[in-house]
Amino acid sequence: MPTITESEDVTGTPALVTAAAELAATARVPAGEWDADGKVPPDVLRSVAGTGLLAADLPAHYGGADLTPNQLGEVAAHLGGVCSALRGLLTVQSMVAAALLRWGTREQRAHWLPQLADGTLTAGFAATEDGAGSALGEVRTEIEESGDGATLTVTGRKKWITFGQSADVLLVLGRCAGRPTTVLVETDRPGVHREPVRGQLGMRAAGIAHVTLDSVRVPSDHRIGPPGAGLSHIAATALDHGRYTVAWGCVGMAEACVADAAAHAATRVQGDTPLGSHQSVGALLARTAVRAAAARELAALAGRARAGGPGRGVTETIMAKYAAAAACAEAGSDAVQILGAAGCAPDSRAGRHYRDAKVMEIIEGAQEVAESHIAAHLLRRFGAVA
Repeated sequence: MPTITESEDVTGTPALVTAAAELAATARVPAGEWDADGKVPPDVLRSVAGTGLLAADLPAHYGGADLTPNQLGEVAAHLGGVCSALRGLLTVQSMVAAALLRWGTREQRAHWLPQLADGTLTAGFAATEDGAGSALGEVRTEIEESGDGATLTVTGRKKWITFGQSADVLLVLGRCAGRPTTVLVETDRPGVHREPVRGQLGMRAAGIAHVTLDSVRVPSDHRIGPPGAGLSHIAATALDHGRYTVAWGCVGMAEACVADAAAHAATRVQGDTPLGSHQSVGALLARTAVRAAAARELAALAGRARAGGPGRGVTETIMAKYAAAAACAEAGSDAVQILGAAGCAPDSRAGRHYRDAKVMEIIEGAQEVAESHIAAHLLRRFGAVA
């Protein structure tokens, strides 16, 4: 894995962005094997965690690299272009770190953030349940306070946790006295039971798990924020950050599909005719390239908006994720169509992205949820003008 030895390379690019590009290059071939095996090898996970990439936008005094939003986006695009699982590892780690940075106490930030920054701990976000996917207000996981207020007991079942099979700590969304509440739960505590998920449509190497929390006791200082703020503040911050890195990961996926399709069309000859000379093939390539380029610009726009500080760029991020997820879904479909049998082969990167892209249109807010938010934003904006 790449070693970080300086803040910038000779081109002025932050070293961690360069490291992400180098990591992506080394992962391109084995990523297909990880997908087929249904896991990223533990030694690779440890190596990636140790690079400093996973919470690189944290402030330096917490062990981060102070990456700007757009620099973090480039990291996500590099990883997403070769392996959605590696991008997923970045996403969940930075989601939990972002929530802690904004809403944790001084003591919580000092304890948890350096360990997330240096990869000592890897994190998962445990929100989804049966009946509580897009509607997270319907979660039923119970968080009960002890009589003396010293401990919290967590009981429930969480589903579809990215890297839930290996995460050291989970940020759990539940209810305390009926109010949405978030709490950190270490996965080695008694009562934590993991159920690996295998064979799902996409993100097959992302170590996804369902996790049962059977009366798991944690200290009361593991609660992040007060009861009632768990969804509107803590989970909302995590999801917003997740959408942003997913958006950039989708940009990387779309661009990779364009590259693979164009390379095939330029070199594949049918009879005496290059595949790319067919007008229909050229049209597919052109449309796919434009969508990918547009998604990149929207992601960059979201990054500039987010640079204004916490809480900024929320709508721009939703728009970027919406457009980028659609772009990589279309790019994957078109690339497989152009590649033909090669696109359907077990080692096809485009084929893997095609499957992963459908998942991108669902996670961190489905496309329909994004449309509702964007429309509501427009109605508020222009209603106020009227």
